[in-house]
Amino acid sequence: MKDDNKSTLSVHAGQQRDSNIGVVNPIEPAVAFHYIDSGNQYYPRYFNTPNQQYIVEKIAALEHAPTGMLFSSGLAAISTTMRALAKPGDHVVMMENLYGGSLSFAAKEFSELGIAYDLAGSTVEEIMESTRPETTVILVETPANPLMQIIDLQALATAAKAKGILTVVDNTFASPINQNPADFGIDLVIHSGTKYLGGHSDLQFGTVTGSHELVERIRQKGICYGGNLDAMSCYLIERSIKTLDVRVSRQNENAMEIAKFLDKHDSIAKVYYAGLPTHPGFEIAQSQMRGFGGMLAFDLAAQHSATHFLRHLKLISPAMSLGGIETTVTLPVHSSHGLVPPAERQRLGIGEQLVRLSTGIENIEDILSDIEQALRTSVEKPAALQTS
Repeated sequence: MKDDNKSTLSVHAGQQRDSNIGVVNPIEPAVAFHYIDSGNQYYPRYFNTPNQQYIVEKIAALEHAPTGMLFSSGLAAISTTMRALAKPGDHVVMMENLYGGSLSFAAKEFSELGIAYDLAGSTVEEIMESTRPETTVILVETPANPLMQIIDLQALATAAKAKGILTVVDNTFASPINQNPADFGIDLVIHSGTKYLGGHSDLQFGTVTGSHELVERIRQKGICYGGNLDAMSCYLIERSIKTLDVRVSRQNENAMEIAKFLDKHDSIAKVYYAGLPTHPGFEIAQSQMRGFGGMLAFDLAAQHSATHFLRHLKLISPAMSLGGIETTVTLPVHSSHGLVPPAERQRLGIGEQLVRLSTGIENIEDILSDIEQALRTSVEKPAALQTS
């Protein structure tokens, strides 16, 4: 698959063409706008101010969607969307290998709201088998966090539409550079923009894109919750997205090289990256992704201490987030899935030896060298023999 205009859209979509405006959209920090005779009722909490809309136009263009919304965090986008689509008495199906924050939201909030839900496996068959007559929405993530499972988007959209069920895809790990779920019939696409869209580890926001009708339902719910962003943050987001294609393309290249390197390394028990032919979702990923993304995970061999591995890295930074221009690493048991019960984590294959790596744009040889030296120095030494 190719989409050669992504670099152009990243730069130019949402840019206002006005003789009084330069090549950078202006920052409009007002929270009070004139409305008499203007035909507009701008207000930040209504998600409709000019700086908010500049970004919505850009992201909607990148995601091949009619419109969208901008939120103060990825979880604000997910929670507001799910509340807009599911009411008391409804049923929701969620893929069990979702971002831990999404799973925690469902566990803590749905029962109080009278919304039933089930967690399903990572295939379309498993997801559809979990649906009921009262199911209104399916939420999945592909590639999934942290084991990079791949969902067949076309098959999911077709099966869900046959039952009148809405589909929502968290596209954070892929980014719109690598994948556009809307092209396969998915109804709504969500991003934790904190990751690739922001890309510099200094912004927090979320997005949702889709039809005008569905986004308006979400906007009405969002007005009640107030998860909007200020104009300065919007300006920084817009500036960041202009380099999205350049950044993600380099991250794709680096991640593939790292995955190949780790796949042949004696200190690695298993590599999770959809770009490897050995990955169970490789063929599906090839059919729906333009690139395999900058995220990968791997299980360290038993003789290594995962914590020691992180401590011995010199270039790569242990960090809680992902998607930035710098390569970072984390242990999912302590970060994305820290709120998931240990027994459930083990069932999902998220163990103490699992390392999740977010590839940056550094020189690939420098990244590989840092991983190699950390692997050499993170071997657990046997305990000294006790003598009486």
